[in-house]
Amino acid sequence: MSRRTTIQIRNQYLKFSAAHFTIFSATDRERLHGHNFAVRANVTALVGDDGLCFDYNVMKKKLRALCDGLDEYLLLPNHSPHLEVSCSDDGASIVATFNDEQMTFLASDTQVLPLSNITAEELSYFLLGKLIDGDVAEQYKISEVELFVGSGEGQSASTRWHVTEGFL
Repeated sequence: MSRRTTIQIRNQYLKFSAAHFTIFSATDRERLHGHNFAVRANVTALVGDDGLCFDYNVMKKKLRALCDGLDEYLLLPNHSPHLEVSCSDDGASIVATFNDEQMTFLASDTQVLPLSNITAEELSYFLLGKLIDGDVAEQYKISEVELFVGSGEGQSASTRWHVTEGFL
């Protein structure tokens, strides 16, 4: 008899600090500011004969590496219809143009992500895609993952992936 269970992976070190601004329209955006983003995941998988789903450390390590990769950066979206992002000729700067306003940032302090906005909604989608990239779901018989990104107390968004349905 096979059964599934959901493991919640939530740890104090699953977080990253990043600067961003949310874009609301072609003419309206937030001021540049930062958050301490918290990340957690619910992972549903088959329970083996040994009473275990999988080694939790595998997911913890992957989540920690994803958080560390975004920590202490300015995050910019590369797919926003309202923001143009380019690199300076010498590669030292990133130039973001919004509503005829140019903002220049050090390239070494900036990550340009393949997202339409830098929001908890988009970050949860992005991180979940990175978490389940490769054969991790098949290897550990994972059937569903829901990844949460919180940008403050009581405020988070999640994206869910199911093995037969993909992203939901």
